Amino acid sequence: MNGPAIRIDNLSRDFGPIKALDKLSLEVPSGSIFGFLGPNGSGKTTTIHLLLGLLEPTGGRAEVLGFDTQKHGDAVRARTGALLEHAGLYEQMTAEENLEFHGRINRLGAGERQSRMKELLGQFDLWERRRERIVKWSRGMKQKLAIARALLHRPSLVFLDEPTAGLDVVAAAAVRDDLATLAAGEGVTFFLTTHNMAEAEKLCRRVAVIRQGRLLAVGHPDELRARTNGPRVEVVGRGFSREALDLLRSRPEVSAVESQDNRLSIHLRRAGEVAPLVRLLVNAGAEVEEVLKDKASLEEVFLKLMEEEK
Repeated sequence: MNGPAIRIDNLSRDFGPIKALDKLSLEVPSGSIFGFLGPNGSGKTTTIHLLLGLLEPTGGRAEVLGFDTQKHGDAVRARTGALLEHAGLYEQMTAEENLEFHGRINRLGAGERQSRMKELLGQFDLWERRRERIVKWSRGMKQKLAIARALLHRPSLVFLDEPTAGLDVVAAAAVRDDLATLAAGEGVTFFLTTHNMAEAEKLCRRVAVIRQGRLLAVGHPDELRARTNGPRVEVVGRGFSREALDLLRSRPEVSAVESQDNRLSIHLRRAGEVAPLVRLLVNAGAEVEEVLKDKASLEEVFLKLMEEEK
């Protein structure tokens, strides 16, 4: 579609005296994996419910796939998929029966149900086990099936609320790989909430960070780093004297220097040449063994945003 998949304008939602969402304004581009990040109770799930037309906003408005969520909630839900707090699966049914049931609900024809089921179960490496009752399955396998259910009717946009929560490392990595493949192959827009910053960093081209219902930052992870943390250089070696550290701290491009054992962490105000800093250390008598250019992780950026908002 042309234009953003989601457009939010001053969206608010109160629950009595509690302001769950506070004048949120945001656009989500089509055909991307968008990360919606925040601590527990920050308003992430409330936002998804508002976007699906399951809740009425206290103020503001939102459009999903061009539809006003208050006036055309049915149209929004018909064109989107969702994996929310509950997987929406029936554990005493087989994988095949689960998808057959949801395909009928979404009014897919018999031929389309079968072809789409084979396509998705094959993508998630579940086809050979399609006739097993899923009560016997691992949590990771059930989560893959739940995502397949959300994608069954070929929605343009899929909401995923903590899709890897509670999964072990291997299962979570498998789900992430599958999502990346689907986003690239099918052109689906994913609106993903997660507590896992490493996951968001691997999957998302853009992220938004909220706290207590308020938007703190939005952009590519690198853009958020530039706003909250400059580049960083790690220097490994010996002989980092007080004189050398004081000389580093006096440099205009250096914002901070941290020293621990045989390692220096030099925080820069902007990207630039590292060689003059290394030369300064060597001239001051230090023995430099290794120099690593580094950048703050998305988790560090997230924690700094949380700290600044207190």
